Amino acid sequence: MAAYNYAALDAGGKETKGIIEADSSKQVRQQLRDQGLTPLQVTVLEGSTSRLGASNDGEAEGSKSFLSGLFKSAGPKLTIAELATFTRQLATLLQAAMPLEEALSAVAQQTENRRVSSIIVAVRSGVMEGHSLAESMANFGKAFPTLYRATVSAGEHAGHLDLVLERLADYTENAYQSRQKTKLAMIYPVMLLVMSIAIVSGLMAFVVPDIVEAFSGQGQELPALTRGLISASDFIVNYGLLLLVAVVVAYAGFQYALQNERFQLIWHKRQLSLPLVGRFIRGSNTARYASTLSILTTSGVPLVEAMKIAAEVVENRYLQQSVNVATRQVREGGSLHRSLDECGYFPPMMIHMIASGEASGELDKMLGRVADNQQRELDNLVATLIGIFEPAMLLFMGVAVLLIVIAILQPMFNLNQLV
Repeated sequence: MAAYNYAALDAGGKETKGIIEADSSKQVRQQLRDQGLTPLQVTVLEGSTSRLGASNDGEAEGSKSFLSGLFKSAGPKLTIAELATFTRQLATLLQAAMPLEEALSAVAQQTENRRVSSIIVAVRSGVMEGHSLAESMANFGKAFPTLYRATVSAGEHAGHLDLVLERLADYTENAYQSRQKTKLAMIYPVMLLVMSIAIVSGLMAFVVPDIVEAFSGQGQELPALTRGLISASDFIVNYGLLLLVAVVVAYAGFQYALQNERFQLIWHKRQLSLPLVGRFIRGSNTARYASTLSILTTSGVPLVEAMKIAAEVVENRYLQQSVNVATRQVREGGSLHRSLDECGYFPPMMIHMIASGEASGELDKMLGRVADNQQRELDNLVATLIGIFEPAMLLFMGVAVLLIVIAILQPMFNLNQLV
């Protein structure tokens, strides 16, 4: 059984669209006719076809979905907010003792977004065919990340899917709130930076030339600051657009160069040593790693497998490489805290807390505390960086405007000598 998108006409000639489950497109059309609808278009939802095969029609459409998957892997995507909402709703229904198939159907009906609903219906189709929930979600790799599917799989094997989904809901909601908090906090500083650049550029391109022109033909040498201002203004007027194009080209070239694995590794290693920025990158990556490792181990995923999955959420490639080395050391019998300590990028407090958890046999609980501690430190670091960024932008704009004013006023103070 698979999920199909359909478009049909009702008795009044009005077009309706929706999602329906069936074994083949022929069966979908028949179901629509039984409902008094005239089918216009029936297409199989990508990722919803059974991996074990179906009817002849289903096999053909399954082959089509497979071929399209080669060019568009993993299908549609869910935003972190949509994933958090879906997880919370599903966990709530399962804790109310509702069967998984009915819970998925209820969540799909509750969801107003047609794209999200179609993904849930396709996942339900896989469950109805006998696949596990994690296996059904694997057809939508972009919608359900590796971390998510591994945790769901662990919950299914342990028989505590509702509790695991509850933890996943907390995790995704916290990640969403943290991301939103950072975005909101960055709005004012970014707007301030853009306005500062725009104001200074506008003054240099349109105001300064008109004001300084009165002094440029007096036949006497202008102050150095004024001459520099005139030169800067002329450069912006004559080459400003070219400079903007050069910046865009340089950025595009840098992004292209980052596709090279060796260059990317060198750049990511350099990022870790940058002042302030490097601390933020280390903090955000270690916090994400600790949170992921905590939820996986708490859900029953073996430590080595949890470390392997958690390494995938580390965005900095050089740090990810170091974490992979630590994973191999743990697989070979090494302790977690020593392996992470040898990476050189995890904070000492985190290492000591993990060592304490290993010694007491309560590593799962200690990893949860480590994750909370790392997240608090990251939030404090973000607040500190934003607190530094705002006055820095104000200072930049104030100094730039002050220099322009002084450069204009200096010749006016010497006006009698110039005349």
